[in-house]
Amino acid sequence: MRFSKLLYTTALFITAGTFSLQAQDTKTTEKKKDDKTIAEEIEVVRPYKPVLAEAVKLRRSPDLNDVKTYKAKFNYGLTDRKLELNSDINKLQAQQLADERKAELVNNYLKAGFGSASTSMAEAYINLGGDEALQAGGFFRHFAQSGKLNEQKFNQQELSVFGRSILDQVTLSGRLNYQRNGLAFYGQDPNNSFQNLSPEKQSFNFFEAEGEVASKYTTDENALSYAAKINGYIWGDKFNAKENSVVLNGYLNKRISSFNLGLATSIELGKTQDLLVSVGNNIFKLNPYIRLQTNGIKINAGINFVQEFGAFSETRIFPAVTADFTLIPDYLQIFGELKGDVNRTSLKQLTDENPFLNSNIEIQNSVEKLSFAAGIKGTGGPGFGYKVKVYHKEISQMPLFVNNFATPYKYDVIYDFGNMKLLGLEGEISVQVSNSLKWTGKVNLENYKPAAESESWFKPQLRVSSNLLYNFNDKLSFNAAVAIQDDSKAKIYTAQPAVPYVIPDRDIESTVNVKGFVDLDVGAGYKINNKFSVFAKANNLLNNTTNGRFLYYQPIGVNVFGGLTYSF
Repeated sequence: MRFSKLLYTTALFITAGTFSLQAQDTKTTEKKKDDKTIAEEIEVVRPYKPVLAEAVKLRRSPDLNDVKTYKAKFNYGLTDRKLELNSDINKLQAQQLADERKAELVNNYLKAGFGSASTSMAEAYINLGGDEALQAGGFFRHFAQSGKLNEQKFNQQELSVFGRSILDQVTLSGRLNYQRNGLAFYGQDPNNSFQNLSPEKQSFNFFEAEGEVASKYTTDENALSYAAKINGYIWGDKFNAKENSVVLNGYLNKRISSFNLGLATSIELGKTQDLLVSVGNNIFKLNPYIRLQTNGIKINAGINFVQEFGAFSETRIFPAVTADFTLIPDYLQIFGELKGDVNRTSLKQLTDENPFLNSNIEIQNSVEKLSFAAGIKGTGGPGFGYKVKVYHKEISQMPLFVNNFATPYKYDVIYDFGNMKLLGLEGEISVQVSNSLKWTGKVNLENYKPAAESESWFKPQLRVSSNLLYNFNDKLSFNAAVAIQDDSKAKIYTAQPAVPYVIPDRDIESTVNVKGFVDLDVGAGYKINNKFSVFAKANNLLNNTTNGRFLYYQPIGVNVFGGLTYSF
């Protein structure tokens, strides 16, 4: 056995040596005759690098009997969820938002102030809640001033409550008003043509109630719309003059595509009483019409049927036509109208225009026989608007004011019997440069041609009014207003005229020029915070103390007042 191992080992080394010799190139040299040895030169081509198989590199064999398995530990969280078999895309569910914070309303306010000319003022406005469909509130105002002349005093109080409810089909609204005006007949003649040492005091009390129901607007082309309103008032003065009135108005309109068929009607029931006068003055009006409104064209054609009854009885029919054409949308429109009407004369209306009326005023209705107007209106871009109108009126029995013969500081009312003609031009403009600057202006030019009278008494031919508002910043603002009135004419009696007055007697009349005036007012306001602000105002800055609206009544001179406003 040992011999076999030795034999195998010897054979292995011999084989290895043979392979090593094959890796070398031998070069045999020639044998010299004199050398007894053989010289052999060996040239090495590359170094020897033994290469072993991969299996030979393993130092030990793997354990093939290791069959142990690895078990991973898992934690499961099962959700109870319904299996949805619908393959459609699920709709996104809107997430509920947090309630929006309500805006803090500060449309209620209290205002109070005082100043020179014994000025005192107070205002209050209250609106209950921010619901647009249900509104209710009230307003109060007091203003009083006095001048340097004897009993040159004015005071005015006004109280009003209102309400409105918007229902599904109709809108209901109503209001109650009370007004009181206090003054004195302080009129004086600078030339001492009469004496007025102890001016009488006067006061007017006015109660009014109004209610209205109207259908809501709808886009239905064939809709039926309607409205009804009732208004009534009671008026009285300190000298036992009384007046009451009830006015009923109705409106019905049927839309048929671009056409409208409608009917408007009203009835006025009024009575005026004084010591020597009692007049029942009633008017019934009926206005059927047809209206076309399409593609920038609006034409309304109808008639105005008027029936007077009571102290006066007359039936009249007038045209009632209006037209509006849009030439350039929002920039230029032309319009025109042709109409006639009967205007009911009332003591309330007369004293609003001239509070220095005498007692036992005669009541006559004025008749606007024919009135024509035409003009243009539109805008010239954001913040700019304009309107220009030319009109011509023919009025019968137009009321005019004249000084009483016995008491010139009191005014009677006469009527220009016949057809008085009036030609006028009216222009309006509004410019708003930004939220900081706004200006408005209005001018009236009128030319009167009296019927029986020599002049249209106390009717100026030029009237101009303008307002300017400038916000310097969020806290400081300024405003200014100017009113300009041209000269007018007044009639003075040199002898007692006939009673009742029918036609003028120029032998006992004289004409006096009432000079025009310019009234300039300025004001400023400063906002302290969201609750409090202060204001100041100056009236009649040009200190006009001679020329007033009516003869013998001078205005109060320059006066300044200011105060505090609280908003909540």
